[in-house]
Amino acid sequence: MVVTRWKRFLFALAVLLAGASFVQPEAGAMPAAAGMESLVLTSWQGASFFAAEEPSLEKRLLGLEAYILNGDPSGSKVSGVPGPGHNAWLMTSAALVLFMTLPGLALFYGGLVRSRNVLSVLAQCLGIAGLVTILWWSVGYSLVFGTGFGQSALGPFLGGTEFFFLKGVDAAPNTAYAFWVSQSVYCMFQLMFAIITPALILGAIAERMNYGALLLFIGLWMLVVYFPLAHMVWGATGLMNGVFNAGAKIPAIDFAGGTVVHMSSGWSGLILCLLLGRRLGYPKEPILPHSMVLCMVGASMLWVGWYGFNAGSAGAADGIAANAFTTTTIATAVASFTWAMLEYALKGKPSVLGFSTGAVAGLVCITPACGFVDTTGAVVIGLLAGAVPYWACVKLKKALGYDDALDAFGVHGVGGTLGAFLTGVFATAKVNGNLSNEAVAGKNGLAAHVSHHTLYWAQLEAIAITIGLAVSMTLILGLVVRLFVNLRVPAEVETQGLDTTQHGEEGYAI
Repeated sequence: MVVTRWKRFLFALAVLLAGASFVQPEAGAMPAAAGMESLVLTSWQGASFFAAEEPSLEKRLLGLEAYILNGDPSGSKVSGVPGPGHNAWLMTSAALVLFMTLPGLALFYGGLVRSRNVLSVLAQCLGIAGLVTILWWSVGYSLVFGTGFGQSALGPFLGGTEFFFLKGVDAAPNTAYAFWVSQSVYCMFQLMFAIITPALILGAIAERMNYGALLLFIGLWMLVVYFPLAHMVWGATGLMNGVFNAGAKIPAIDFAGGTVVHMSSGWSGLILCLLLGRRLGYPKEPILPHSMVLCMVGASMLWVGWYGFNAGSAGAADGIAANAFTTTTIATAVASFTWAMLEYALKGKPSVLGFSTGAVAGLVCITPACGFVDTTGAVVIGLLAGAVPYWACVKLKKALGYDDALDAFGVHGVGGTLGAFLTGVFATAKVNGNLSNEAVAGKNGLAAHVSHHTLYWAQLEAIAITIGLAVSMTLILGLVVRLFVNLRVPAEVETQGLDTTQHGEEGYAI
């Protein structure tokens, strides 16, 4: 009796859905006939998922196999349909990457500045999130991940105009980048990378840059640095996309943003802090973090969010994502411990700031490598990530005298460069088969580099291009912006603090 009622319920539901699809001509639905065998329903994209002619067993198996292997489902019944599991993982990853900026980076940087400037950091992060989203919607996504410029002279450096204002970016996958993830989801995932990258620059110029000048600079910087660089490294026709562009002139690899995110922001931060000059009183007067509690909380949020950053960059919930998750954990923990133990040995006290900054340095260094190296490589990268950026932040900055306020260059510039190089040293096809794929890596030379252990040469080329682009364009943009608005706040504003003078608020009303 229960079974009969259940069958009637399912039949009634199917007829109801068929009727609903019938009144939507744009979905291409046909009126339902009396028998279940001729019922036609449509999915969100107009493809029938319960039709009169059932798919063959072979097609069903092809689709299932492609889904499990994160492969190309062409020829199967589910071609062009997002996979629920992969889609869910990338939506989760996108949220985790946004969590890195808001609130992770905001609290990490906010805790490191003086109390009179804590809200300025939060306002800068929020302002960048809004500005970059508008740019991404209007032109950014298309310039990075479009393919309209194809084999033209612009193709290796910019994508195209076909996705301006996100035209055509819907729930169907863009198979140039992911077989099983909706293009709209992939677009939002990459937006979060675009948001956090310029926000990292804030660490170099904290407590002294005019808010209007910052927004103007960031808007221009995204157009001439981030969008071209992201396409060169990750775009389907990109100059340095060794993994997915068979025609790449430089077969370099960057799993999640060593060059695109960390090197570009870190080196740009160095140039911008030099243009701004030192904070008042630096280095004669001690300028201490106002809340190490906020700093540690922010660093911990960054660590958690970074799993979306790195493991999400696999574009699927697959074995490569699992490897990235594992290597990210190991390298970060090792770097955090290494940095603090160096402090212990050299200064006699391991600090919470050391543990926190070491963790971020580990995250930065493993980012370009996490989907390409094994756990042994992750340990070595973690050790070097704890030592080399430590030297840059403690020794190099003091020796050269630049005021990188929150060590954006020491951690992201130096750490990102180190990670990009070490990726070429430790990458192995045993971890990621794309490194030996004959259809792509075999044609552009990546497979040969990996097999002969010479990939670091391609990585050095990518490093040189990234530094050249970031440094030159930041210098030019900084000088241009300075013609229209003051880059730096007046001395009296800096003394009073940016919270009240630039935002009319106080972080702590006592």
